[in-house]
Amino acid sequence: MESLLFTLNAVLPIILCIVVGYIVKLLKIFPDDFWSKLNKLCFRVLLPVLLFKNIYDIKSITLLGENWQALVFCSLAIVAVFFIGLLVVMFTIKDNRQKGVILQCIFRSNYAIIGIGLIELLATGGDVALAKGIGSVIAALSIPIFNILAIISLTIFIKEDGKKFSIKDTLIKICKNPLIIGVVLGLIFISFRALIPNDSNGNPEWTFRYFSDYGGNDTFIYTTIKYLAQAASPIALIALGGGFSFSAVSKLKFQIIIGTVARVVVVPVLCLFVAYLFKFDKPYFPALIALFGTPVAVSSAPMSAEMNNDGELAGQLVVWTTLASAFTLFAIVLVCKSAGLL
Repeated sequence: MESLLFTLNAVLPIILCIVVGYIVKLLKIFPDDFWSKLNKLCFRVLLPVLLFKNIYDIKSITLLGENWQALVFCSLAIVAVFFIGLLVVMFTIKDNRQKGVILQCIFRSNYAIIGIGLIELLATGGDVALAKGIGSVIAALSIPIFNILAIISLTIFIKEDGKKFSIKDTLIKICKNPLIIGVVLGLIFISFRALIPNDSNGNPEWTFRYFSDYGGNDTFIYTTIKYLAQAASPIALIALGGGFSFSAVSKLKFQIIIGTVARVVVVPVLCLFVAYLFKFDKPYFPALIALFGTPVAVSSAPMSAEMNNDGELAGQLVVWTTLASAFTLFAIVLVCKSAGLL
């Protein structure tokens, strides 16, 4: 029962925010084109700020080196899942606008939004602080990898104006992607912060550049960033609900089943089993479960629509992987607890 409450507390708020958006759509408070514009706001402003803050909030860049084994494993696992997913969509999906969307669903989890909170719920005893630190470190590496591979996924199958796939054009899109820019800026800032000398308490002497005085009082810059970051997830979910349509389920049933089963069943079982074989310690498993077991990222929907892929399918996959994860995460947590991994 405790494990079920864990998963419900993590998943239900997301589902309810989507429901709110769907209800607002039915009430016709806003014009039909409002939801696409709201998606643009999330993709180009709010989500990049959220990613910047997630990385900037890492206490020390030295944590990256201290947990290199987990970083290497997670990186290789994500890339391996990407290539396995690439083979799957090439042989099972006919529509080029849907191939990249399903591929993105297979390898890209909702680690930034659901994952961080789930880690805090799953970590127990004296391992809580260590598990949260490991989770932040994995976020610093996995989020850039997710976004770079997502851009590649949504680019390689789409021909713009008859042009063939170009590595140069793809690299330009990666550099211009707002989510990548948010991640890079976060890495630049924490790298610069590492150069600031510390006081006797181990805190940076130039507190304004750290946006906080360590007394619980954030400066106006950090507070603004925090407000925008807090708005990213609920607004993205409400926008997703506003664009959701039950009538699309029947025509996309095959694609939804493939994406959902791969995302919340096949990938977490495969990756967590390999992590078990590599004998990762108990504090690592909350982050690994969050990384591989959560539903597809909310940002995948606006990103797919912005890059001329099937945005409707992407939105459906966010909804259905989220619903399914309420049950699969419960099973995963139950098995991991029984095996002494949590």
